[in-house]
Amino acid sequence: MDDAKKGIITEQMKAVAKIENVDEEFIRKSVANGTIAIPNNVGRDVKPVGIGAGLRTKVNATIGTSTDINDIDMEVEKANIAMENGADTLMELSVGGDLDGIRRKILSITDLPVGSVPLYQASIECIREHGAAIYMEEDAVFKAIETQAKDGIDFMAIHCSVNKETLKRLKRQGREGGLVSRGGAFMSAWMVHNETENPLYKDYEYVLDIAKEYDFVISLANGMRAGAIADSTDRAQVQELIVLGELVDRARERGVQTIVEGPGHIPLKEISTNVMVQKKLCKNAPFYMLGPIVTDIAPAYDHIVSSIGAAQSASAGADFICYVTPAEHLALPGPEDVKTGLIASRIGAYVGDMSKGIHNGELDLVMANARKKLDWEGQYSASICPADARAIRDAKPPEDPDTCTMCGSYCAVKLVNEWLDDASKDVFD
Repeated sequence: MDDAKKGIITEQMKAVAKIENVDEEFIRKSVANGTIAIPNNVGRDVKPVGIGAGLRTKVNATIGTSTDINDIDMEVEKANIAMENGADTLMELSVGGDLDGIRRKILSITDLPVGSVPLYQASIECIREHGAAIYMEEDAVFKAIETQAKDGIDFMAIHCSVNKETLKRLKRQGREGGLVSRGGAFMSAWMVHNETENPLYKDYEYVLDIAKEYDFVISLANGMRAGAIADSTDRAQVQELIVLGELVDRARERGVQTIVEGPGHIPLKEISTNVMVQKKLCKNAPFYMLGPIVTDIAPAYDHIVSSIGAAQSASAGADFICYVTPAEHLALPGPEDVKTGLIASRIGAYVGDMSKGIHNGELDLVMANARKKLDWEGQYSASICPADARAIRDAKPPEDPDTCTMCGSYCAVKLVNEWLDDASKDVFD
């Protein structure tokens, strides 16, 4: 951000401009203003990824162990599957096993920007040593941030905005679905038990010092996000968003890049309003939507629910989407869940980008022309997941190699190609 403010176009800015097919000066100005962020820790060489207004909506894949399932080989497999299937970034969110070892392993196998939530590590280490996160020393979370920054984490979800005022509003209004942010729950419990302010809010300048040194992007976490449709866009969430806007201002003054995280469970009709309010209060900071989940009643199919939410969010101006897998609300995602969730969110982001003019369906036109010509290889190459498209058709081979087994001999496209589009035939002279 400092370079951008000085008029310097860095190699990362040049690469993002080329990837996005936009002007380098547009990227520089947007980074300087804080409306585009490029996550890249000074200690890592990663693929340049621009997140923000005027760019393709990016999709993040989360991986990480739990207290019940701690298999580092599976997490490596999940990371590889995410990379193979078009993830723009990864977030390593392990809460079980060797937290430092798992994080460092994932960082070593990927050239994608990697994110984390340092409050998890600080809380879990306190639980292991003292039995509960409420006994955590204030300095522990700052140590976790610095440790993860030294390891090379490119963006961190940091729970700075859960403060006394936000908790008062949450307590006064109540909620149908309670508080579902794990980081928000850890910090809220700590504050209530210790009867003191959130250290990440109170000593936010220290957070900025570390971010400045390692040049990681602060992903301002929304600990008050709703976990039920009935709780969406409530006073606690809006109060936290006001605080987030103030924190964005302070980060920009220090030359620290930020993105702002958005609500999780939210009905379709409120998405555009949420994006508009976030962009207004946070002065067009990149908006990171978590899902979003647009109905609560579809466990096992929440990847479809969030694909709908992603499409609406991207269309309304969200810049970054965190995928949701079929395992959401039910279990730790496995490798196949990662692939399914990632493809679903990528579809939603693509649809939203077409709506807001990031692209104009050029690839859809390629697909349409390939379908008209019964060019199956062309159809595979234009699809979001070519291998899966090919596998479905190959599993049920048609008698006529030009068609598929849906219509077989009565393929409408082939009939039209043979009769209506034959230029040698005069029609209704």
